[in-house]
Amino acid sequence: MRKQLLLLCMFFAVSAFSQNTDIELLRNINLNRNTQLDGFLKHVSNSAGPVAFGLPVVLFGLSFINKDTLTKQRSFYIGASVVTAVVVTNILKYSINRTRPFNTYDFIEKMSSGGSPSFPSGHTSDAFSLATAVSLVYPKWYVIVPAYAWAATVGYSRMALGVHYPSDVLVGAIIGSGSAFLCYKGQQWLYKKRSHKLANR
Repeated sequence: MRKQLLLLCMFFAVSAFSQNTDIELLRNINLNRNTQLDGFLKHVSNSAGPVAFGLPVVLFGLSFINKDTLTKQRSFYIGASVVTAVVVTNILKYSINRTRPFNTYDFIEKMSSGGSPSFPSGHTSDAFSLATAVSLVYPKWYVIVPAYAWAATVGYSRMALGVHYPSDVLVGAIIGSGSAFLCYKGQQWLYKKRSHKLANR
C-alpha cells in the first residue's frame, strides 16, 4: 500500500514538473519571439496541411501525365503516410482532450487558429510525416534539408504563435515521422511479398 501511494505521489510530482516545464518553455518561446516574424510564421503554419496533402496529389498528377509508375507509387506512399499521421493524431487529440495553452494561461499570446484539442500538434504531425516520407523516397540532401527545415519551422511556429505546448509539438513530430517510417516499411514488405509471389508462379 505504501509503495502504491509513493508511486502515485511520484506520478503526480512528475506530471506537475512536466507541465511546469512545458508552460515555462512555451512562455519563453511565445513571449520572447520576434514579433516582426509573426506574419511569416503564420504563413508557414498555415502551409502545413495544403503542402502535406497537396504534394502527393501533384506527384500523382505528374505520374499520370508522364506515365511514370515509380512516381505514382511514391505519391501513394506519401499520401498514405500523411493520412496515417492524421488518423493517429486525431485519435490521440480527442482521447486525451488537452486544453489549448491560451485557454489555460491568460499570459499566452494567441496569434493563430487553434480550435481542436491541443495534444498532439496536427500541423507538426502533417509536416513531419511529409518531410520524412519525401526524404525516404528522395534521399538527397537538397530534398532532406529543406523538407526538415520547413517541418521544424512549422513546429516552432505553433509554439511561437501560442497555440501548442512544446510537448504537443514534440509528440506531433514523433507521430508524423513514425507514420512515414512505418508506411515505408509496410510498402517494402508488400513489394517483397508481391515479388515473391510472381517469382513462384
